[in-house]
Amino acid sequence: MGMAATILNRCPRCGNDNRVDSYVCAFCGKRLMFERIENFWIFKRIEAEWQTPDKWYIQLLWLFTKPNKAFWSINHRRKNAPGYYILLFNALLFGLMGLAFFSHFIVNSPELFLYSMSIFVAFLLFGIVYYFLFGFVLIWLFGKGANYAVDFSERLESRFGGTEDEKVKYSQAEMSPFSIYKGGTLHQQHAYKYKMMFCAFAPFLLTNLIDILIVLTAFPTVPLDVFGPFDPNVFNAIFNSPTWMVLHLIDALIIAVWIPILISIAIRELSNSSTTRVLLSSLTIGILIAIIFYFMRPTFVL
Repeated sequence: MGMAATILNRCPRCGNDNRVDSYVCAFCGKRLMFERIENFWIFKRIEAEWQTPDKWYIQLLWLFTKPNKAFWSINHRRKNAPGYYILLFNALLFGLMGLAFFSHFIVNSPELFLYSMSIFVAFLLFGIVYYFLFGFVLIWLFGKGANYAVDFSERLESRFGGTEDEKVKYSQAEMSPFSIYKGGTLHQQHAYKYKMMFCAFAPFLLTNLIDILIVLTAFPTVPLDVFGPFDPNVFNAIFNSPTWMVLHLIDALIIAVWIPILISIAIRELSNSSTTRVLLSSLTIGILIAIIFYFMRPTFVL
């Protein structure tokens, strides 16, 4: 442990000890340090007393309207975080996107419904694998950036992965009677890092809906003969459509800006660390990912 992990900072409201580099009291939620970035509503730390967990669909709505409140609420019951629901919903939308693409092929077949369902299932299964793998890779990358910015892994280990002897000091008997988080709510849980950080991918729900509408309206329609010899050139009209640039631009902006903002709030709530330092590292990583995975594609290069 570093010096910051061993020196304690006593909360002036509840009297419990926190790390000296804690930005809020882990027991009563009082801010111990203030950052200028908190003047922006989206980054303002919540200091209200937490009583009962909000429903997952309420938290999902707040991820779009009040992300600071959403992650504050999620952080108090991380095991109930809707992160995996968000991944599943994105996979379902990906399946619908497959149907949107398929709608641009004119297929003269009595088994059109079966073809459509097979397309939906194929895109759904691919979406499940894609969003889980892509999500884990993104979280790993953002986590690496947070390690450099605020020692994210060390703070999680100190906060949630300590020895039993270290956890004793957070027992009910040792805590101040003025603590509003009875039993040390934040400390007595597992980290559930991935489940919470997956919530930062909620913007994909909106972008997938927008992408579906764009696919339905902007792509050309071509005939597809499912009984005759297969002609791969039939897909050229779809693959060469300038609409791809619009789709990739939307996804790139989300990866470069929106998701880094949400992941930064998630990390700062998990680790009780600086918003500014985490945000700078997350934006840097998000911009690099957007450039490599989207702006380097032929739709932009050409």
